[in-house]
Amino acid sequence: MKIIRNEQHIRVRRFIAYTFSFAGMAVLLAGMGGLFLEPTSALVIWLPILALPLGYGLAQVGLYFSNRYVRTPRPDERLDESLQSVARDGRLYHFVLPAPHVLLTPAGLIALIPKFQIGDISVEGSKWKQTNVGFMRRMFGQEALGNPTAEAEYRVKQIAQFVSQNVEALREEELPIGAIIVFTSKAGGTLDLRESDIPAMHFTKLKGFWKQRQKDTPLPREKYEALRAALDKAAEEKEAVSE
Repeated sequence: MKIIRNEQHIRVRRFIAYTFSFAGMAVLLAGMGGLFLEPTSALVIWLPILALPLGYGLAQVGLYFSNRYVRTPRPDERLDESLQSVARDGRLYHFVLPAPHVLLTPAGLIALIPKFQIGDISVEGSKWKQTNVGFMRRMFGQEALGNPTAEAEYRVKQIAQFVSQNVEALREEELPIGAIIVFTSKAGGTLDLRESDIPAMHFTKLKGFWKQRQKDTPLPREKYEALRAALDKAAEEKEAVSE
């Protein structure tokens, strides 16, 4: 499998993660420091009131980017690890297209939706539920799960729009575009994903799932080549690195 990754995209957002995280911590500490000022100073009241929500907001922005671009392994690296030995004829594009993680196979395109959240997670159709997440982790350790189904559908639409605008050979045709929701954390919690409308699984199950997909009907060669050329052009424009 060939991996094409926009390293500049990652570097910039890693810098943002560190900057906002440290800024948030500094503002929170400044707010706490205000409690030790002279009681007659108006800052004793106003500094904590202003600093605490501002610091928390900055820290949450830092957390958002840290979960995607700082943690080791990153979600994109988990996808590499899971697919590299089974999707040998695939091309995996990270942060190159409107959808962050896209796998090109001879049978079409697949949007990969990595989710790093932990806890007890279940789904019925498109309705997701996350429980057993401690207060401190929910407030400072990870963002809410949201709706991975809605996110996957949105990413598929983004890919379809990109193809329509950039691949003339497929402009008037319906291209097979799939989606897979992949949970990338090894830490605690249970996953009950059997009732998901869209394929969803832990990253350790992705290899077995992929082997079952290998009988998909391939695209005509000329259409696959046109699709690949458009994706590679997008990668070249963003100076993405091939591995």
